[in-house]
Amino acid sequence: MPDYVEEQAATSAASDPERYLDILRRRHISFLLALLFGWLVVWGASWIVPPRYKSTTLILVQQPSMPKDYVTPNVSDNLQDRLASITQQILSRTRLLTIIERLNLYQGGKAHLAPDDQVAQMRKDIDVELVRDTANRITAFRVSFLAGDPYTAQAVTRLLTELFINENLKTRQQESEDTTNFIKDQLETARNNLAAQEAKVRAFETQHEGELPSQQATNLQILSGLQSQLQSEQDALNSARQQGAYYEALLGQYTTQTGSTRSGTDPLLAASPTASIDLQLDTLQAKLANLRSRYTDQYPDVVATRDEIAKLEAMRQGMLSSGKNKSGEKNVSRTGSASANALSPLAQVRGQLEANQMEIANREQAITGLKARINDYQMRLNAVPAAQQQLADLTRGYDQSRQNYDDLLKKESDSAMATNMEQTQQGGRFTTLDPPSLPLKPDFPNRLKFCGIGLAVGVGLGVLLVAAMEMLDKRLYREKEILALLPVPVIATVPEIQSVQEIQQERGKMMLGWMMAAVVLLIIAAGSVYSYLRA
Repeated sequence: MPDYVEEQAATSAASDPERYLDILRRRHISFLLALLFGWLVVWGASWIVPPRYKSTTLILVQQPSMPKDYVTPNVSDNLQDRLASITQQILSRTRLLTIIERLNLYQGGKAHLAPDDQVAQMRKDIDVELVRDTANRITAFRVSFLAGDPYTAQAVTRLLTELFINENLKTRQQESEDTTNFIKDQLETARNNLAAQEAKVRAFETQHEGELPSQQATNLQILSGLQSQLQSEQDALNSARQQGAYYEALLGQYTTQTGSTRSGTDPLLAASPTASIDLQLDTLQAKLANLRSRYTDQYPDVVATRDEIAKLEAMRQGMLSSGKNKSGEKNVSRTGSASANALSPLAQVRGQLEANQMEIANREQAITGLKARINDYQMRLNAVPAAQQQLADLTRGYDQSRQNYDDLLKKESDSAMATNMEQTQQGGRFTTLDPPSLPLKPDFPNRLKFCGIGLAVGVGLGVLLVAAMEMLDKRLYREKEILALLPVPVIATVPEIQSVQEIQQERGKMMLGWMMAAVVLLIIAAGSVYSYLRA
């Protein structure tokens, strides 16, 4: 039963705000002392901790001075990745140790640190912050360094700024040169492939000379000309054979008349001395008529036949004139001349027959050659489809190699121009917008912030102290707590009667508490103002 009563009393006390006010009235001095102690500890620590000064610089990211329409950069546009790569290179162990040895960093209380520990500490002291615009593009970045001395912080920040600027130029130039060299290597490979493809095409064209698709029209034209020549030769051969048959018939006629010619009587010659020429003219006239039925007057065979006819007509006219002049000569001379003239037409017919046979042989040989050439060109035309397919395959590979070579040639030219732009420092670069600052106030510790932290620590410490004191104190201070412990209800209570001296003592305690609170708050306020003025 008493345990239950005590639990009820504790539950009612926990939800009673008057209990906390009573505790505050009784324990306020302890609370204020704990508050002042906690604040003083934290605030005093802010003056004991060695100050750290922070120097900061703002580096502007400048775009290439040449428009991209004229010179296209051949380096990566991902500024964040490049900054991350540059930062890793600058924060490498070798470079940081060089900076530490050059500026004699961490030679005070951290001189006992190992080199790796010094490098780790320096990495913590360096901060790189990106600055972005409204479109979330990186326009600048801040580099800062914490050091125990403001001049050291400024010197290290200046050195880091130079490293960032120089490393960016070096990285961009190296990346640009590597890109150009890579394209040059690819261009050389493409040039060799193109030369190999050209050699294959040339070898194929040499091997299939006359069978190429580009020569098909020429072959057709030549074939048509050869067929026309063949037709002409065949027509000429037929005419020659007809003329040969006539010469053979004429020769047979002259042969049968040889006996009568020898006896001094030749009816053919007696009738007309130009009978053989007339026969030849008739033959040539028939040949000319045959040629004109198929060809124009400018055709070579037509012109030759007309010339031959003209010669024979001139010869006939001369023979007629010669016969008239010799009509008054003696009979003995006439008989001898007739015998000599009788042999002349026979010899002419034999000679023309031999010439005709030779012409026929030449025509037959020419026809055989023309047929062979026609067969050759016909075979070439028949081989064009297969050659066209093979050449198309070769040409396709050549065109691809050519296009690849042209693309790489243009890229190589553009990349070389971009590399030249980077070497003349006209590409994207870093520029110091704000030089490294000389910090006049320490960045750490922030003593005004430490005052707030100390105030929170003091309040927490006071609450813990008062709570501990209440837990250890078993006395009852309130009427409700006593009534809660009684097993029977209370009928009446006697009020407390205080003497004048007790009342004065109570007031004195109250005044002391207010004065104590005022002193504590004044000390905290004074310390905070001092920290603000010294910050």
